[in-house]
Amino acid sequence: MIVIVYLLGSIAGLIVLFLIAALFVKKESVIERDIIINKPKAEVFNYVKYIKEQDKFNKWVMADPDMRKEFKGVDGTVGFIYAWDSNAKGGKGEQEIKGLAEGERVDLEIRFEKPFKGISDSIIHTRAISADQTKVIWIFKSNSKYPVNLMSAMLEGVLGKDLDKSLNNLKRILEK
Repeated sequence: MIVIVYLLGSIAGLIVLFLIAALFVKKESVIERDIIINKPKAEVFNYVKYIKEQDKFNKWVMADPDMRKEFKGVDGTVGFIYAWDSNAKGGKGEQEIKGLAEGERVDLEIRFEKPFKGISDSIIHTRAISADQTKVIWIFKSNSKYPVNLMSAMLEGVLGKDLDKSLNNLKRILEK
């Protein structure tokens, strides 16, 4: 009986520790990665502004080849929506082009339904390094409520690695 009391006390202590730690973790998460692609800026931007192209380089989209997709609007323009419904790896949600600075930046809002509800912003910048080199910067921003913010902080490393992989896929495709 005493073992059970100690076990329950330990579990309660861990929960309290978790809740206290979450008080000190930021609620906004920003993950940023970049890569240099050996192609002119216009060519790179004209590829990344089309959200359907993410099927070829985005690690998360590529996680489920049987993912059901639905499109609304004209790809590469403000208001275009790319919706997906997938297995546990891809979840369910949609992303919408919310802003477009031609040749410079694509602003996306990602609305997740499964495995959790949430809204994140995704921004893809292109910057000319030289006439034949472009820096692509991909940023994810999200806010998490207490105490979920602790879990978000732990996931930043994993999500950063996924962004790196996606950007390397993009580089490989565009430099062919």
